[in-house]
Amino acid sequence: MLEIGNSAPDFSLLDQDEVKHHKDDYIGGWWLVYFYPKDDTPGCTKEACTIAEVYEEFSKLNVKVVGVSKDSTRSHKKFAEKYNLPFTLLSDSEGKMIEAYGAFKEKSMYGKTFMGIDRVSYLIDPKGLVARTYPKVDPATHAHILLEDIKSLQSNND
Repeated sequence: MLEIGNSAPDFSLLDQDEVKHHKDDYIGGWWLVYFYPKDDTPGCTKEACTIAEVYEEFSKLNVKVVGVSKDSTRSHKKFAEKYNLPFTLLSDSEGKMIEAYGAFKEKSMYGKTFMGIDRVSYLIDPKGLVARTYPKVDPATHAHILLEDIKSLQSNND
């Protein structure tokens, strides 16, 4: 997990439309990067759709939203179209960004331990520094908590 004040690690990944994104594309504005295990699964869908429901508020606050998983660009495209997701989904099939941001963790299910993507999020400030970390995310309420934190952070930086 990245610490508050750390520089957000660099990345270079394709989105659902096969457009390459880099960390430098986001410097100069606020952005949310959220990591999730898999497209079109119940928790991941709930989180994405909740963010989509309030996306206009993120836009009004000039906050870019980026979701990241190991799913392919094709899977992201289907997921985004199925649920009308208005934000960027990055495909990190090799897991480099996921690991760099501390979102690859040991997990357990049904008594078995395995490595997988943890549902974590970061608010990144205009300088590319971590402003807030969210290690335990509730997919149903996360977007609303993020909006309140963004408003608070932006008003403190004005």
